[in-house]
Amino acid sequence: MWILFSLLAALSAAIVVTLSKIGVKNVDSSLAFAIQSVLILIVSWSVVIGQGHLPDVAHIERRVWIYLLIAGVVTCLSSLLSFHALKLGNASRVSPLTSTSLVFSIILATVFLKEKVTWPVIAGAVLMISGAILIAVTRE
Repeated sequence: MWILFSLLAALSAAIVVTLSKIGVKNVDSSLAFAIQSVLILIVSWSVVIGQGHLPDVAHIERRVWIYLLIAGVVTCLSSLLSFHALKLGNASRVSPLTSTSLVFSIILATVFLKEKVTWPVIAGAVLMISGAILIAVTRE
């Protein structure tokens, strides 16, 4: 089931890139992100409340709060950088480069989470980074 959710997330991300590129055309990229963030806040807390998980907030450990807050800051930074990149470049070239986060995720998961990496994962990461570099250096 995780594969289905992963593919749906990838499709959603592709749609977000396309819509965001249109949205930042005549708007400051930081303002565009701030507008989207308001909706993200409303929808995500509505889901939490709708699923009945709001009381669980009181039971989250301090250490988990710290990790979640740091991840939130980095998420904002990542989104601001992505929006700015979309403002400056073509979505078809920006998106592959931002998708190299896969490679960084593999490295970080291996180093910090002690996850095992298989040869197919390494080969996929090499292909991904090679494709992103090829797209980035190709002139329009």
